[in-house]
Amino acid sequence: MSRQKLRHYDILTIFPAMISGYASESILGRAQEKKLIVVTGHDLRDYATDKHRRVDDTPYGGGPGMVMKVEVMDVAVQKVKSKRSKGRIILTSAAGKKFTQKDAVRLAKYDQLIFLCGRYEGIDARVEEHVADETFSIGDYVLTGGELPALVMIDAIARHIPGVLGAKESLVEESHSKEGVLEYPQYTKPALYNKWKVPEVLLSGDHKKIVAWRTEKSTQTNKKISGRGGR
Repeated sequence: MSRQKLRHYDILTIFPAMISGYASESILGRAQEKKLIVVTGHDLRDYATDKHRRVDDTPYGGGPGMVMKVEVMDVAVQKVKSKRSKGRIILTSAAGKKFTQKDAVRLAKYDQLIFLCGRYEGIDARVEEHVADETFSIGDYVLTGGELPALVMIDAIARHIPGVLGAKESLVEESHSKEGVLEYPQYTKPALYNKWKVPEVLLSGDHKKIVAWRTEKSTQTNKKISGRGGR
């Protein structure tokens, strides 16, 4: 049997210490221990082209805040990018297209993903135009920086790499795994707690009735979510 190819997830940020904590725990941590993935935070200041290691400057045309420099992002990508791997460069932005489960499945096929994380007022638009391959948002809201979106996407992507999920963690039944269908409600012991009961059908042992109940509940959940409209 051929060995699973190692996937590299590189996050370019001015706060690389934010990456290691989350990526070293739970499923991502175990996936790294098993040499299935490696998640690395790179300090953008290391790729600055001036002696002061500046990653931002004032915006042309005036306005508040600072804008992250295109040259720093470009130099960092060229240094981090592997010449031997099939890769993709992803910019995190509130203005990007909404990240979905289909994107997670598609991006899991790449050997290397490089995430560009913005801060301050934003990133020079030439980064999106000439450096990044895709721009993603994880929701209709604004965050302080791109580190959390990058970690959210890596978490969703890595789950689709063979071997990442253990025997106790099933991808098949999870929400969104089947054409965007949300999962049915789940219960565990005790069957009665504080007068709150587990549905009788789940205690019946009748597999057909259980499947029917789960299908119905999943359908109800999807109808409820689709009826909410925009955020």
